[in-house]
Amino acid sequence: MTVPIQRKNTTAFFVQAGLSFAVSVVAVGVGIAYLPIGPWIRAFLAIGVLYVVTSAFTLAKCIRDQQDDSEVVTRVDQARLDKLLSDHDPFKVPSPPS
Repeated sequence: MTVPIQRKNTTAFFVQAGLSFAVSVVAVGVGIAYLPIGPWIRAFLAIGVLYVVTSAFTLAKCIRDQQDDSEVVTRVDQARLDKLLSDHDPFKVPSPPS
């Protein structure tokens, strides 16, 4: 008995998250570009923002992978239990040893 995984997020949520990310990256980029500072400081801030963004993606991937692993383990344990229960017949009389 296989139960499909139910996704909780809608397409609208994904679109909203993508647009929010794009707007925030553009806003920070414009903010860094228009700061009244020298090019070295501007480059440092840009690399810092890039590092924060890539770290956020890595963290999100790690959390997603951990959640997926726990779901797979739970599903495997449930499948083992279902098989054990389906194989067990409480009314079966054991045959005598020969």
